[in-house]
Amino acid sequence: MTAKPHRDEPALYARLDELGIAHHTEEHRAVFTVEDGADVKARLPGGHSKNLFLKDKAGDYVLVSALGSTMIKLNQLHKRIGTKRLSFGRPDALLELLGVVPGSVTVFSVLNDTDAKVRLILDKALFECETVWFHPMRNTASTRIAPQDLIHFADSTGHPPTVIDFSEDMK
Repeated sequence: MTAKPHRDEPALYARLDELGIAHHTEEHRAVFTVEDGADVKARLPGGHSKNLFLKDKAGDYVLVSALGSTMIKLNQLHKRIGTKRLSFGRPDALLELLGVVPGSVTVFSVLNDTDAKVRLILDKALFECETVWFHPMRNTASTRIAPQDLIHFADSTGHPPTVIDFSEDMK
């Protein structure tokens, strides 16, 4: 069964095509968390993402796109990226700024942040994968691209990413 595409999904695919970024989308059941999607990931080879929509105490927003297995110390992240302490952003702000709902947060949603109010952080571990998967703004599908294309995509949306090696937090 194919779920209804997100209203911005055609614009996402058009942008990827315009940038010459090869992509492939697979339909699947709704997946809300990294743990919830183990069976889906098993049939889709490559790196799978987790995406965190955060807000700091000063009111600035951050989107972290990381490899699903990456450990992120949320209570320490603000020191690494030069913000105030971080907490999860509210669903209404997520919808307003990135055009998605909880469970569908994705690196691709920066396409909707035309005022570049959200800072993008990418996990260095994503770039060690042959391919990486992200929701295409809905959690009933996953879209595969090459990791080196992430920066090209992000730059094209006015969100030059900061790449962080989260494994350094584990040392």
